[in-house]
Amino acid sequence: MNYPDKVRIVEVGPRDGLQNEKSIISTDTKIKFINILSKSGLQNIEAGAFVSPKWVPQMADSAEVFNNIEKNPNISYPMLVPNQQGMEKALESGVQEIAIFAAASESFSQKNINCTIKESLDRFLPVIESAKDNNIKVRGYLSCVLGCPYEGDIAVETVSNTAKTLFDMGCYEISLGDTIGVGTPLKTERMLESVMLHINKENLAVHFHDTYGQALANILIALQKGIAVIDSSIGGLGGCPYAKGASGNVATEDVLYMLSGMGIKTGIDSASLKQASDFIFKYLDKESNSKYRLALNG
Repeated sequence: MNYPDKVRIVEVGPRDGLQNEKSIISTDTKIKFINILSKSGLQNIEAGAFVSPKWVPQMADSAEVFNNIEKNPNISYPMLVPNQQGMEKALESGVQEIAIFAAASESFSQKNINCTIKESLDRFLPVIESAKDNNIKVRGYLSCVLGCPYEGDIAVETVSNTAKTLFDMGCYEISLGDTIGVGTPLKTERMLESVMLHINKENLAVHFHDTYGQALANILIALQKGIAVIDSSIGGLGGCPYAKGASGNVATEDVLYMLSGMGIKTGIDSASLKQASDFIFKYLDKESNSKYRLALNG
């Protein structure tokens, strides 16, 4: 197998990881959390989301967090942007990279953002135009690529066509997300092969949740396909508020351990990751702390 020599890990813990936590984490804690992560060698740390505080209260302070973290010029701190209003906040904060999101499932799109897939993509056109006008990079998330909590299996053609649309709209990279963690290696392989008919491997990333313990196996398939960008979350934090039963993201520590054992470089220091993990777990509620620690310790 010709595995990549180096993999770029996109740390999504501060946003995708924390967004579903029941207890609100203080702004100061989030800032310190990201500052610790910034010293680990990570190149991409998703810092927050300019979304409605009514729907995602954990992200209500994202502008304050972004404006007060100690930014490393060698690190990108993308912010999730759902609409033009969110884009305006991104511009006010001087964000250099944003992330937009769509679903490969019509039902999930309706439940998540109350519109069809096409309508959701149309909403992002002015956002992408604003990003282009201001030299802001745009990353695209595509959820439910291997299954939907409402529809079950999703046709690979739907995934590949929607991914291509996002890419053609101007996203430099498409992150393919198994939102509820139901993917298995062969399903992952078929999905990736379909998407790669339209988008080069250099413009793809994978984002796996670990509901059934399949995330690392699925990541291995992606590596075999030459994909060298992996989304993960410190300590396995995460879970989608609109996907019932979705467990956390694959743990950054587990991904790093596997890649290190395969001789694949990441530039990340595992001791620094542990420091970040130990820090944030002190501030999570007991239920979450027990759940994630159990996942990490087997």
